[in-house]
Parts: sequence; structure tokens; C-alpha cells
Amino acid sequence: MTEIADGALRGQSDGQIATYKGIPYAAPPVGPLRWSAPAAVASWNGTRDATAFGAACIQPQVPAASIYNDPPARTSEDCLNLNVWAPVSVENAPVIVWIHGGSLRIGGSGLGMYDGTKFAQRGVVFISLNYRLGVLGWMAHAELSGQSPEGVSGNYGLLDQIAALRWVRKNVASFGGDPANITIMGESAGALSVTYLMASPAARGLFDKAIIQSPNSRSFPELSQSRFGLPSAEAKGAKLVEALNVGNIQEARTLDAQKITDVATARGFVPQGTIDGTILPQQIVDVFDQGEQAKVPVLVGFNSGEVRSQRIFLPPIPATEAAYADAIESGYGKLAADFLRHYPATDMEGSMLSALRDGIYGWAAERIAKRQTDAGIPSYLYVFDHCYPAAATRDLCAFHASELPFVFGNLDDAILPEHWPVPDGESDAAIASAMLDYWTSFARDGMPRSDGNPKWLRYADDKAFMRFANSAELARDPYGGAFELNEAFVSQRRAAGRSWGLQVGVAAGGQSTN
Repeated sequence: MTEIADGALRGQSDGQIATYKGIPYAAPPVGPLRWSAPAAVASWNGTRDATAFGAACIQPQVPAASIYNDPPARTSEDCLNLNVWAPVSVENAPVIVWIHGGSLRIGGSGLGMYDGTKFAQRGVVFISLNYRLGVLGWMAHAELSGQSPEGVSGNYGLLDQIAALRWVRKNVASFGGDPANITIMGESAGALSVTYLMASPAARGLFDKAIIQSPNSRSFPELSQSRFGLPSAEAKGAKLVEALNVGNIQEARTLDAQKITDVATARGFVPQGTIDGTILPQQIVDVFDQGEQAKVPVLVGFNSGEVRSQRIFLPPIPATEAAYADAIESGYGKLAADFLRHYPATDMEGSMLSALRDGIYGWAAERIAKRQTDAGIPSYLYVFDHCYPAAATRDLCAFHASELPFVFGNLDDAILPEHWPVPDGESDAAIASAMLDYWTSFARDGMPRSDGNPKWLRYADDKAFMRFANSAELARDPYGGAFELNEAFVSQRRAAGRSWGLQVGVAAGGQSTN
């Protein structure tokens, strides 16, 4: 049993690792609290059972055959809970707060792949959290802005994450964690969330380091005005509420949460942050360019085969090499020749996959490392390039999120999603051990290291990065010149008032409406 600010908890222990699950960190966001900033959780009398995961947040179904189909055991609108794995009898241990991915639409903190035992075995207090997803977590609307003291709306999922971090600062010492040594960590939408937290003044001072796996730094809708060719977030919300066949937000708050989510999904609602001038004051790239981001050490990277499992992003392959070159000329202008040197027409599919990887994930990851380096902050860059037989057989080498079983040390097929290619290579266990070492030592003191593996130099050392292939290998300048090309391309689009971050390669002539 342990005592926190809100009451006593009864978890479980095997004598070495104690676990506490389903701990509420905010009030249930239901009824009048739907589409509101998270409210304080009510304290309780007696001892609260914390031996089972809480519900994940409401979300749509994922196609049954998807590699990412890993549905939570149960979902509910009452989902603002978190979990703790902690070494027994530890004091002032480093803390990692995990923010799960899933395109801000799906996922949950209780999925088997995210079991934090291996981190706790290495002396870390590991915490995973749920946050509101989809339309319930990320919809803006003029009525909601009018009801907010700050005059803003949207970003409710981000506000949940901030509330959870405040809970951690307040309570983590009860589990043996050091409230002055907190690392936030996320992958995909979780990495995007970490980037939002670095950009948000509301999160300042709530964390000390950041681990960012496969981020993106695209353009995001602004609250009430159309900019960069994107409709305003409030305009999108108005269309969605209209599709619910209700007259106002008050009526929308009476509808079934799953129905709202399903309607929003069918309508193509894209959950994402809103640039509201307060919680997210500016576009992410502008925050980092102006040096207004959190000045914390970062460990950031991406996977060499990111888009192999995300071919939905891949535009139709042009019929001829000439058509490919023409599309690049149209989209890239004076940068076209440089693009074609990096991504030639002789292998159009391979070039398109690489261009999307570099234009979405690689550019965002290296940009974060560079901007932190420019600010004099320690930054460590990686590329996950490991392929094992089960992944190779399905042309899924180093696919998006494939590093997760290695980072968590959870390689067992019993806890991976049904259609996930289960790691089966000779070097898998060694790679997992090295990555756990690097990640946990970074959380401990900001210096990633692993006995028997290369010293990880900072990005400031001539663009040093760690490649995780069949072993950990120190290298320099991943995909040489790709970052500079994409930085120039994004700058070109920003100057022209066009959206950026997803319009890459043969699709560069288009304009996002998300």
C-alpha cells in the first residue's frame, strides 16, 4: 500500500517491482465536463484498489487485419487514469512518463507492449497515462471557446497530459521517484504530444528531459482563422457538430460518446493540436525557430522503414519515370534537381517511401535535435534500422513503431498485437538490451550509454547519431543532405503560405485540408 495526495492505494508487488494501475489523475470528463479542461479528481476514503488497468479512452475500431490492431480490453469516457511500475524500496529514482501513440485516435496505456517492468528493473519509476482521443480530445468550436476562461478550445487531450504531469510532480515521490528528474517519452502521436508539451507554456517546468520517437512537425490549424490553406479548427468543429444533427454544444454533450466518435471518424475528422495562442501559442516550427521551446535535453529519432506500414500515405506511383520527374519539378521548383538526386526516378517506389520517411519523420526528428543543439542543449539523434526475418518476409523492415518492443524489452509474441511481425532475429535481445540501457541512462542523468556498446555522441559532434541495426553503431549525418533538402522545401512552402509536413514527393504540388 502507498499513500498519495488523494488517498491510499493498494497495488501489487513481486518483491522487486511494485505496480499500481488505473489511478485517476483527473475527474471523469463526462456530461458538462466533456470538451472542458480536466478538473481535479475527488479524493477518496479508505484504500483504493489499484491492481487492474483502468479503461482506455473512447476510440474507433481499427481494421481487423491492421498491423496496429490491438484493441484495449475496455473503453470509457471515464478514462483519465495512469499506471506506475516502480522498484521496491527505491528513493529519488529517475522517472519516465510514457505517452502512447495511435494518431491521437486509438491506443491506451494498458496495452501489453507498453508494460513498464523492464524499465523498473533498471531502476526507473515508469508511468503510463491515458488522454482523451479523437473528437472528444481534440475538437475546437466557437461555443467551446466562448465557454473557456482563456477564450480557446480544442487541445483537451494535451491538457490531460499536462494535468497528468502535474499529478506526477505532486505524487511520484510516494512511489520512490524524483519529482525533479522527470523524462517525458512518446512515439508517433505520443512523440507529437511530447513536441506539443515542449512548445506549450502551460507545460513549462513539468519535465526535465524528453525522448521523442518518430515525431512530425507539420502545419496545424489555427483556432479561428484559416492559414496556410488550412480551415480554422473552429470551422472544422462547426461542421462536425452540424453532422451530429444537434443545434449546439450543450446538446452534443448529451450524445453517446461512441456515437460521436464514430460519426467523426466517418467524416474524416483528424485529431490534432490547435494553434490557439495560449496552450499552443504558435506553429511548432515557429516556437522552435524562436527558441521558445522547453530547454531540456532530448533523445530523438526515427525508423528507416517508417512508411512501409503506412502505405496509405503513399500517392499513386507515376506511370513513367518522366511523369515522376515532372511531378517533382512541379512540386519542388528550384529544389527538384536536388530531390531527384536523393530520390531518383529509377526506383520510384523505393524513392517515394524514402522521401516520405525523410519529409515527415526524419526532417522533424533532426530539426528538433538541431534546434536544441543551437540552444546549447544536449541532443542525441538515432535511426532505428534493425530488420529481423519476420519483418523482412513482409517487406516491413524497421516499420513505423517497430522499435517499441525493443525499447520496452517486450519481444514476446504473447503481448504484441495479433498481426505484428514478432521479433525472431539472433541479435534482437542484444538490441533490446542496448536500447533499454541507453534510454534509461538518458532518463537518469541525460547521458545515454550502454556497457559494451558505442559511446553515443551528441548531435552537435558533426551530426552524430546512433544507428540501431544488428548492433548499435555510431555514425554521422543520416541520409546525408536529406534534412537540408526538406528544411529548404518546408521554408519554401511556409514563405508561400502553404501547408507543410505531409505534402512530400510527387504529392508536393497538393495542399492539405486537414
